[in-house]
Amino acid sequence: MLHLGADIGIDLGTANIYVYVKGKGIVLKEPSVVAIDKSSGKVIAVGSKARRMLGRTPGNIVAIRPLRDGVIADYDVTEKMLRYFIGRVNGNKVLFKPRVMVCIPSGVTGVEERAVREATIQAGARQSFVIEEPLAAALGAGLDISQPGGTMVVDIGGGTTDVAVLSLGGIVASRAVRVGGDKFDEAIVKYIRKEFNLAIGERTGEEIKVEIANACPEDKPIVEMQVRGRNLLDGLPKEITVNSWQIYHAISENLSLIVNTVKEVLEETPPELASDIIDKGIVLTGGGALLQDIDTLIARETGLNVIIAEDPLSCVAIGTGRALSMLHVLNPQQKRSPLRKAVKANHYAG
Repeated sequence: MLHLGADIGIDLGTANIYVYVKGKGIVLKEPSVVAIDKSSGKVIAVGSKARRMLGRTPGNIVAIRPLRDGVIADYDVTEKMLRYFIGRVNGNKVLFKPRVMVCIPSGVTGVEERAVREATIQAGARQSFVIEEPLAAALGAGLDISQPGGTMVVDIGGGTTDVAVLSLGGIVASRAVRVGGDKFDEAIVKYIRKEFNLAIGERTGEEIKVEIANACPEDKPIVEMQVRGRNLLDGLPKEITVNSWQIYHAISENLSLIVNTVKEVLEETPPELASDIIDKGIVLTGGGALLQDIDTLIARETGLNVIIAEDPLSCVAIGTGRALSMLHVLNPQQKRSPLRKAVKANHYAG
């Protein structure tokens, strides 16, 4: 039986894709990974199945991440991935294709933005809209951004960190830095390679980050972890022990970039809105908000209260879905209004 296509919101993240369906909430969470047969171009697996193949595939199969630093690095693979996820969520027996809202980092170029919109249309959307990540994060966190008061959001994703001050349904000041969970993983992999002559994969780097990384390790017990990899000196498997202080030194440069970006946006914020932020504090969203004590670090460096959203991983996806029914709230007169961007991004298929 045919049915109407539901509105869909997609958090098209570098590390993970979250899909929100109107009336159902988040219905799908999958890694942004696609496994492809190089000879035929055929998709072998998508999502968690493909992620398990990272670094473990035979020569004719490659497992890749088609998004890097929050933007599309491989257009064709991204379109196939979107088509797969939209099909899974919406089914094939639909009377009308869905309207789809996709979030993008606040610092993307016009070319990068257009690539997201076109990939969404090619993947089966009836209409394609885009919304900037910090705005979607605020909506998903349940913040009221329609009033003339300042709200500050720091969304630390897999590929980018978006920092923005919001008011009257739009973005007043913002910056995006291409640092996120993936950069932490890469920094850990490089550190262990340099300090221990041990080669590890990105999945192991992520496991170390989740288990023992701490953004503010002072006065905290040192935590250790066993790590296995390949010895670069003799090529044999080897096990070493790393601790939380060593991992802090590995990621400290990226932490500094995030903190400095927050400070830069605060410096650009009008005094009246800065006063509101003193009262409300800073809201952290995204997977990076789960890095141990990152809220403590930002609070110490800015002197402001920092709150981690209730479900930081899902905030952007929820806000992206909600935005389709809230376009009337998002001020079209704002210079960087999401409605202005969304209407400009609107496409009709076929």
